[in-house]
Amino acid sequence: MEIKAVLFDLDGTLLDRESSLVSFVRDQYERYPQFHSVPKEKFLQRYVELDQHGYVWKDKVYQQLLEEFSIRELSWAELLNDYLHGFQGHCIGFPNMMSMLTTFKANGIKLALVSNGYGQFQYDNFQALGISPLFDEVLISEWEGLRKPDPAIFLRALTKLGVTAEETLFVGDHPDNDIRASRAAGLRAAWKQSTQFSTDVEADVIFEDLKELVQYVIID
Repeated sequence: MEIKAVLFDLDGTLLDRESSLVSFVRDQYERYPQFHSVPKEKFLQRYVELDQHGYVWKDKVYQQLLEEFSIRELSWAELLNDYLHGFQGHCIGFPNMMSMLTTFKANGIKLALVSNGYGQFQYDNFQALGISPLFDEVLISEWEGLRKPDPAIFLRALTKLGVTAEETLFVGDHPDNDIRASRAAGLRAAWKQSTQFSTDVEADVIFEDLKELVQYVIID
């Protein structure tokens, strides 16, 4: 069946979150001299470890960092606020993201974002990638009151786009929240391979570069 819509996860799928985080942390380190009692690379490495690919919220990360490195002159709340308002300035998309999305749009494919996370923060990061004008709908878990892997969030996206599950592809990197969950809701699924997840994943498409999606979705 022809694919009429593609739904995308954000972090690890469109947004190169690991590179974006490293860019932000390096910048934050430079802007706060209180961190400079710790070597930059040691600070960066520990931050990334505590972050656990974004699955630990930054209040806990900053509290732990300040405690471990005995930094008393800063509050975790100040640093969290800096992160919330500054991360968007470091958002990096994966290669070929824009060309893939514009090709889909030019071919009449409907596009939606379906992301877990805090509403305004995720939306700011999404906008920072410069791709929001290409999307028909944006669903973020905090704003929707639903969270992947709940099938209801996928079904809500289908309703908003006016398409069926059978004619929709979901693209994500998380084996459970994205791939297994979307397939359980009746959608086709494309898994973006990641070193974060080494498990075998049953998907309709397995890819490394976003440009590979074009040949699957658009059939000449």
